[in-house]
Amino acid sequence: MTRRLISSGSRFEEEIGYSRAVVDGDDIFVSGTTGYDYAKMTIVEDVVGQCEQTFLNIAAALKQADATLDDVVQVLFIVPRREDWEPCWPVVKKYFGVAKPASTLIHANLQTDAMRIEIQVTARRRR
Repeated sequence: MTRRLISSGSRFEEEIGYSRAVVDGDDIFVSGTTGYDYAKMTIVEDVVGQCEQTFLNIAAALKQADATLDDVVQVLFIVPRREDWEPCWPVVKKYFGVAKPASTLIHANLQTDAMRIEIQVTARRRR
C-alpha cells in the first residue's frame, strides 16, 4: 500500500507544508478544514455558511480519495464561539446523518478571527 497526498489547491497547504488529506491504504485523514472557498480564497462571515463550505471542501478531498462523507468514522469540530455550535447542527446532520461518526467538539481559537469553524475527519474506505 502506498501513501498518497491530496491537495485542495489552498495556498496555505504549500506555504505551511501540509496536505488537505493523506490516504494510507483504506484510511483517509483529512486535516482541519475551514470554510474557505479555496478557488476564490474567500470566506463568508456567517458560521452556517462556513460550516456548509467546510463540508464541501472535505467532500472534495474524500472524492479524490475514492470515498464519501458516508465513509467518515471520526470527526473533530473546533468552534471558537460556543454560541456558533448549535446553528451548525442542521448542516452536520445533513452531511453526517448516514455515517454518524464518533464526534468530539472543542472550543478553541482558530488561525484568524474570520474562521468560525474547523473540521477534521478520519474516513475508512469500504471494501
